[in-house]
Amino acid sequence: MRLLPLLAPLLVFGLVVFVHELGHFLAAKAVGIYAPVFALGWGRRVFGVRRGETDYRLALFPIGGYVRMASREDESMAVFEGGATRGALEGPADGSPKGEPGIPWDETAMVPFGPKPVPSDRWFESKPLWARLVVMLAGVTMNFLLAILVVAGLRLANGAPNPRPVIGTVLPASPAAAAGLLVGDSITAIDGASISEWTELVAAVSAKAATPLSFEVVRGGATRSLTIAPVATVDTNPTTGAVRSIGRIGAASSRVSVGPIAAVGDGLDYTWTTIVSTVQVLGGLLSGNVSPKQLGGPIMIAQASFETAKVGGFAGVLMLMALISVNIAVLNLLPVPVLDGGQVLLALLESARGKPLGERAKGVIMYAGVGLVLLLLITTTFNDLARVGAQVLGHFRG
Repeated sequence: MRLLPLLAPLLVFGLVVFVHELGHFLAAKAVGIYAPVFALGWGRRVFGVRRGETDYRLALFPIGGYVRMASREDESMAVFEGGATRGALEGPADGSPKGEPGIPWDETAMVPFGPKPVPSDRWFESKPLWARLVVMLAGVTMNFLLAILVVAGLRLANGAPNPRPVIGTVLPASPAAAAGLLVGDSITAIDGASISEWTELVAAVSAKAATPLSFEVVRGGATRSLTIAPVATVDTNPTTGAVRSIGRIGAASSRVSVGPIAAVGDGLDYTWTTIVSTVQVLGGLLSGNVSPKQLGGPIMIAQASFETAKVGGFAGVLMLMALISVNIAVLNLLPVPVLDGGQVLLALLESARGKPLGERAKGVIMYAGVGLVLLLLITTTFNDLARVGAQVLGHFRG
């Protein structure tokens, strides 16, 4: 698909965000919270369709998304979710039409689409603690489930990578093809070192970019030697944005078929491994072992999506989506206000105190959280632009 590389960033961004917000939305509906808006993007409504009591919309800035729920904290998020144009949930005292532009006023609807007030039992704060926690954690739960199902689906459709070093694919015009490596070849040694696992082959090749390597290959019961020089390839870590040069020979492992239980097990294993690696990166940032300059943002993810689609096709894009979905879930669990983890922490704190925090305290906490998120966005965007600038400069120099 020639269009796949161009559509890949939208697919990765859009589906990951959609699934996250869908989790919040479905959970809110399940516990009876009024949710008048389900949006992809932030800011003013650009296009939408109102079905039932919810307006499903695309917003002005296409990064992220949100579910607007009936909450006493509703106004604190107004600057991000459409500002003064989105209509108040408290409703006008005189019942006069004060809804959102572009959405017809409905005399039978609740605010902000009509004059009817939101019932007291449909506000977020009216629900018991367990229900609020379910709603707040539903987004990250859906992201984890997306990763598990994507990996499981790919395993069922395409099989799992063979752990043995058996060649399953050789790319045309690659170093492997030029050296005569064929599908079905079994690698037993590289530069005299015994190879019994595919991961050992990858490690040996990755560390020797542009260095000729001697491969011992078993083909049809006979052993032969091939010399292959891995080509240096720029590799971007989708978790941190760190860029490194590694060796590639243009060959992939063979596949083995798996059943549904094993496929789900692979999905769980992949998701857990990705969670651990993401937490390790975050720990490295706090300890100083990982530089903030290595972090990547939306531009890096878009680049990675584009390159993955060119090399790995649709399956590669889906695997990248699973990776980004887990990363988004872990980041959302951080105890930062405006993120899901921060909201959970505040809910637990208020429950332990037996009363809500004061409006001033909540305002300070909320704006501090917004500041941290904006700082992270600015940092990652700066890193992305610096990385792109270096790549463009290197292209003209090279």
